[in-house]
Amino acid sequence: MNRYDIVIIGSGIGGLVCGGILSKEGYRVCVLEKNRQIGGSLQTFAREKVIFDSGVHYIGGLGKGQNLYQIFRYLGVMDKLKLQKMDEDAFDKIIISNDPKVYRQAQGYENFIKNLVADFPEEEAAIRNYCRKIRETCDKFPLYNLRTNGLYEEKADVLTLDTHSVITSLTGNTTLQAVLVGNNALYVGKPDETPFYVHALIINSYIESAWKCIDGGSQIGKVLAKMIRDAGGEVVRHCEVKKIATEADVAVYAESADGKRYYANQFISNVHPAKTMEMTDAEVIKNIYRKRIRNLPHTISSFLLHIVLKKNCFRYTRHNYYYHKEGQIWNLADYTEDNWPLGYALFLPPSSGTTEYAEAMTIFTYMRYEEVAPWHDTFNTVSAENKRGATYDAFKKYKAEILLDCVEERFPGLRNCIQSYTTSTPLSYRDYIGNYDGSLYGVAKDYKDPLKTFISPRTKVRNLYLTGQNINIHGVLGSSISALLTCVSLLGNENVVEKIKNA
Repeated sequence: MNRYDIVIIGSGIGGLVCGGILSKEGYRVCVLEKNRQIGGSLQTFAREKVIFDSGVHYIGGLGKGQNLYQIFRYLGVMDKLKLQKMDEDAFDKIIISNDPKVYRQAQGYENFIKNLVADFPEEEAAIRNYCRKIRETCDKFPLYNLRTNGLYEEKADVLTLDTHSVITSLTGNTTLQAVLVGNNALYVGKPDETPFYVHALIINSYIESAWKCIDGGSQIGKVLAKMIRDAGGEVVRHCEVKKIATEADVAVYAESADGKRYYANQFISNVHPAKTMEMTDAEVIKNIYRKRIRNLPHTISSFLLHIVLKKNCFRYTRHNYYYHKEGQIWNLADYTEDNWPLGYALFLPPSSGTTEYAEAMTIFTYMRYEEVAPWHDTFNTVSAENKRGATYDAFKKYKAEILLDCVEERFPGLRNCIQSYTTSTPLSYRDYIGNYDGSLYGVAKDYKDPLKTFISPRTKVRNLYLTGQNINIHGVLGSSISALLTCVSLLGNENVVEKIKNA
């Protein structure tokens, strides 16, 4: 019989960080992953021997002593990663249609201020107030700062601030507003919805320090998996959990699609909470809770263009580009068929062989799931290959060419540098990550009702916990903080937070 202290369902960053922390705490852990490759959004793939990231294009908070650095250092990951620090004077460059200027978001708060004041000399007070507001907001979140004894009341007053109102109250300069939220594809910024704390927690991590993974982010997953195995645990691939069996209010085993059972004292699900609820018919989980979780609104999905570049054709830079059409920064997800895309992000992934020229490029833009609804009933991954058909291929080609037309307006001649490209749509993300609609960042937070989207890591099943991007915020840092929150709930104390802080 397969018996463990803790079984973790899903090997995304949240599940692996949980596995790493609990392995360090002396538990025998088993991580179950449905795909061939572990890591969730950390997964990478190769085309013509060029490596692409599927989801994680850059990471914040990895500077010495910063929050993610401390978590990774505690887990023994930090010194095993191949990282490249992004440009100190511009981790992100913001470009706006009809504006020839390129605006820079820099690392380090004083540097960030200096670079923006150069472009907006009349707005120094507004820029300084913006930075102060971000830092004050971040300080309200104890675990984000690896601080113990945090109370909900500490952050309650910032949960109901919305990004649009805060930004527009700081400055009436619409161009500066657009630059300050120019990379809002990091969290799908929407007016009258997106809480300011989501913007603050994410942007702060990049201003503190911004990094890319050389040869892709999958290395993080591999190092964490090795750490779990070295501690006596297991990471099982090709293992899709279909059922969490319970007796009264206790989970007993997780059952895979091929009928294998994995018994444990405790269970953690890194799968979407609604999908987790579908796995168990425990009566202690009331239908009203299941319905609430199932009906929570999700963030939009994406369309990505993964380009293999011709040799020595497109210069490599240590920054990203974010583009949006003038006047559309708050409405990027509200495109129509005629004006798509309203914006995009352009990433250049570094490899061990990258020097003056880039080998690859990923272009990202929003796409609603409804656009791929005609192929809803198809499923296609490396583990279960099923072609979606000629009409789907034609759809992707059509969209790719429209996106390239838009990108070439600011990067003329890009097509001449393309050796080949592949695309991914909301269906790709749905099939690999295992959510319903290819949602980029899971449940959409809404400042008007912060408790509506609050999901506790605890469930009514006493030994079943939740983790991942839906429990806190998304991204490598957000999901790692979520994992820490889950572990604190499971362990029943915050001692591990102090250990991480002092690692």
